[in-house]
Order: sequence, then structure tokens, then C-alpha cells
Amino acid sequence: METKNMNILLPTDFSDNSWSAIVYALKLYANEPCTFYILNSAHLKVSAMSDMSNKIVKVMKDNAIKELLELKNLAENANANANHEFETILSLEDLKTGIQKAVEKYAIDLVVMGTKGATGAKEVFFGSNTVRIIKKMRKCPVLIIPEDYDFVKPEQIAFPTDFNRFYGQVELQPLKDLAALYNSEIRIVHINAETKLNEVQEYNISSLQSYLEDFEHSFHWMPDYSKKAVEINDFIEELKIDVLAMVNYKHSFIESIVNEPVIKTIGFSPKVPFLVIPD
Repeated sequence: METKNMNILLPTDFSDNSWSAIVYALKLYANEPCTFYILNSAHLKVSAMSDMSNKIVKVMKDNAIKELLELKNLAENANANANHEFETILSLEDLKTGIQKAVEKYAIDLVVMGTKGATGAKEVFFGSNTVRIIKKMRKCPVLIIPEDYDFVKPEQIAFPTDFNRFYGQVELQPLKDLAALYNSEIRIVHINAETKLNEVQEYNISSLQSYLEDFEHSFHWMPDYSKKAVEINDFIEELKIDVLAMVNYKHSFIESIVNEPVIKTIGFSPKVPFLVIPD
């Protein structure tokens, strides 16, 4: 069977953090045919534009194009895979719009990005750009790579759920695609808020089992603490998890994170890559 060529979008602001995310993506898909689209947003606010001549704007665009090409060369040289192709995209819109347009135009399967850009504060896990992307991305999954994270084969993938929500083929496909790369085990983690599951939860468990029957998977019950973030970091450590995967639906844990006015108050900073699957 012919392997599908993956289209992967790599947003960059030329920071070390975004380069680490690119390196992770190259290693994750080392054995897969892929086209990597490296995207930079050279967006200027209208107020700034009116004060500048077209000449300055042109210089900024030229600089961004030059940096993109340098980054492309760097990626090609860091990567000896003949199955990989690289393209560059310069967007003159804000990053969120640039990403959304690229996802549609180039039939992107996955966006891989760092947690924060050049100006990210140390104590905040998600930078504001990352939060905006997670909130708005409804077309394809986003894989968020923690700062200074060295590639580890994703042998264990955690998928937390309270079993109250049914997951079908569409939501589970990105999880299965990721697990298929390295025959990863999918660990379904239930944060135990109740002593007994109801009929809906029982049904959703059996659906998950049937959808994941071709994959090694196991179910784990975690005690209910007061803070979900603490539990999630605990089982990442306890089960030696390499990637955390969650579906971003209304009132989900992810939505509660990205809607926090100051993200650090939740104290959520997983030490592993985080796959956000759109609803």
C-alpha cells in the first residue's frame, strides 16, 4: 500500500523555541514521506504601516524571506531524508490567519509549533500565539512542543477522558495516526470523579475499545484531585508518557486552559509534546 505523503506546517518566528519544534517534527516523521511548509508571519499592524514608507515594509519582507530560506537550508542540512521536501511561506497576515489559510491551501495534516516565541516569559507554558492557534484551529490537529524538548520516540501516548463524551473515527484518527508511526501504546486515562460509571460512560468505553482494537491500548484510573493539571502531570510521570493527546471540545480541559486570563494560574505545563485534536 502506498504511504500517504504528510503535509506538515511549521510556523516559525526564528526563535530557538520554534527551531526545536521543527527538529522534533523532522525526527518524528523521519521514516515518512512529508512536505514541510515553514511559515513566517511578517504581519505589521495598520497603525505601524501608515507611519512607514513602502520601502521599509519591503526591507522587512525581504529580510523575512531571507531568514526563511536560511531556515529551509538549515532544515534540509539537518535532515538526510530523501522523502522530505521543504517549502517556505511568507504570510503578511497575523500568525493565526496565516496558519488557517495555509492549512486550507496546502491541505495541511498537522501543525507543529513551539510553546512560545522569542518573547515568551519563562513561567508561562503557552505563549499568546499558541493559545490563539489552539482556540481557533478547527481544521487540523496541532502538536505543541515544550521548550528545550529533545526528541524521544513516542512509545506511550496518554489520552485523558472522563468517558462522558463519545469519540468517533474523526476525532480518534489523529491519535491513531500518531500511534501508528512507532507502534505506540495508547494509555486511556480516566480521572476518577465518580465511584461508578453510568451507562453513557460504559458505552463510550466500549466504543473506544472497538475503535482502538488494532492498537495496543490500556485503561487507567487516576484519583480525583482538586486540580486536573496536577493529575495530568502526575500520570505523565507515573506512566512514563511521551506525548499527551486531548480533544479540544466545548467545556473540555483544553478550553478551560486557553480561556484562563493568566495561564500560569492553572499551573499546567506538561513536560511532553501535547497533541490538540479539534472537535
